[in-house]
Amino acid sequence: MTSADGRYVIVFNGEIYNFSEIRDRLSGLGEVFRGHSDTEIMLAAFSRWGVESAVRSFAGQFAFALWDRELETLALARDRLGEKPLYFGRMGTTLLFASELKALQEHPSWQGTIDREALTLYLRYGCVPAPYSIYGQVWKVEPASIVTIHPGGQTETTRYWRLEDIARQGTDQPLLGDDSEILDELERTIGLVVGQEMVADVPIGAFLSGGVDSSAIVALMQARSTRPVRTFTIGFDDAAYDEAKHARAVAAHLGTDHTELYITPEQARAVIPRLPTMYDEPFADSSQIPTFLVAQLARQHVTVALSGDGGDELFGGDYRYFLGDRLWQRLSQIPRWLRKAGAAGVEGLSPGTWDAMVGTARRLRPGLGGTPRIGERIHKLAAVATASDAPDFYRRMVSYWPSPESVVLGGNEPETVLTRDRALVEALSPVQQMMYLDARSYLPDDILAKVDRATMAVSLESRAPLLDHRVVELGWRIPMRLKVRNGVGKIALREVLYRHVPKAMIERPKMGFSVPISAWLRGPLKEWAGDLLAPDRIRSAAYFEPRAIERAWKEHVAGTRNWEEPLWAALMFEAWRETLQ
Repeated sequence: MTSADGRYVIVFNGEIYNFSEIRDRLSGLGEVFRGHSDTEIMLAAFSRWGVESAVRSFAGQFAFALWDRELETLALARDRLGEKPLYFGRMGTTLLFASELKALQEHPSWQGTIDREALTLYLRYGCVPAPYSIYGQVWKVEPASIVTIHPGGQTETTRYWRLEDIARQGTDQPLLGDDSEILDELERTIGLVVGQEMVADVPIGAFLSGGVDSSAIVALMQARSTRPVRTFTIGFDDAAYDEAKHARAVAAHLGTDHTELYITPEQARAVIPRLPTMYDEPFADSSQIPTFLVAQLARQHVTVALSGDGGDELFGGDYRYFLGDRLWQRLSQIPRWLRKAGAAGVEGLSPGTWDAMVGTARRLRPGLGGTPRIGERIHKLAAVATASDAPDFYRRMVSYWPSPESVVLGGNEPETVLTRDRALVEALSPVQQMMYLDARSYLPDDILAKVDRATMAVSLESRAPLLDHRVVELGWRIPMRLKVRNGVGKIALREVLYRHVPKAMIERPKMGFSVPISAWLRGPLKEWAGDLLAPDRIRSAAYFEPRAIERAWKEHVAGTRNWEEPLWAALMFEAWRETLQ
């Protein structure tokens, strides 16, 4: 679309939820509109206010490319939290950009080479973090950024919104007033955003797991709807992975039009061959499988679905925050040299040996308690114990492969937000640091990439009200007493939800959204995985150290150690690489 003055040309993916407010402002300045689309309003804002100021006024999820005919510059921009993807790169003299790598690959100039640095990061995090992509010649526009390409080819990156500033300002200037007033403001803000995101000219619904985040969104949707909201969940016969009954209870209480589908293990595993092309680059969060299945279910009935994504990172809900905080408080009191020495001693014995030693102790003292696979937990503790600070501790805690440089041949691990932003968050508490780092990296690179690719694969649009920047900015001003208390997170969001749903319906251990990959690799997926990880194949490809892969595979199949996450990362890379041939 071209702006009314002819200066700007845009291609745009996403939604601007506050477009009517911006339209009113521009109309007051004399702007006349031909239609009613948010794209036309964006162009008018660029013409009136300039690119950066206009982008700051947008509330929504978006990725766009804007050509300035006057200055002959191209601006590539992405929303604040990274809900929508945007890739760009140079192939010879050609500049390419798109929302998907598969689109770039269709261009005659395409020459993609796997980047071993990006591959090393992938084995660390289970995804390729921005600004990297799996290809050395292609980059991702980072969240809250504008990449401007000038006529001479020079590239300039501007961050128009900085989460670290929001986090520091929020903690320095927390909301005042009593708890009920703060909760009123939170409900009002989330409700405002939910109302704006419910505006659509196509059928709309919501994902509902029965947990705090999705239940809160659905409750506020139903409060603003004159008809039952369409809600969707999938269930599994295995009780350890099934949340459908909880979602059913919440839906019944709120009076939604609820649809659930119980998935067999065979149906879930049937998704796996589709994953490499669905995600364009290696991606190892196995919850990608149920995410696709619930998106597929919802698309049979609606075109837009709201989700509760972002609740953990904004309100302190991930169990890793509590575990990490307690562990780091204890470990940081011990000199690092002593922790290194202790870790070396621990890692000198295999997890199986530790299991055997603990088992012997239990037999000698029958009343002695214990944990299954204690050896793995001891090794995990040793891997994180030598951290230099809280961000480094957290990076080690969330790692798939603890030493990816030893697995990727010629691999080197470049800097990311988790290694670069340490000084920026020193004023935050350990829990706040973990929330911040997750929101900068894990949320956009893993969670939001997972949801975007899964929903786009079935032509469903997903919207996440908790990731609206107005909610995020308010969330960082909410005092920690209303986020984490006595090992329980998301206190403020829970209290807002309890105004609509009985507390007893929600209070239960967090389950997550997962499938039993570990057992599948020893059972129905064993042959498929064994073929992809065969030593001759790994050796011929020359990306991974064959002995490291072979050792992990043999130990996992034998049941002596659980290598689920590292092996799934290796498998998703090999399955993806197979599609390139």
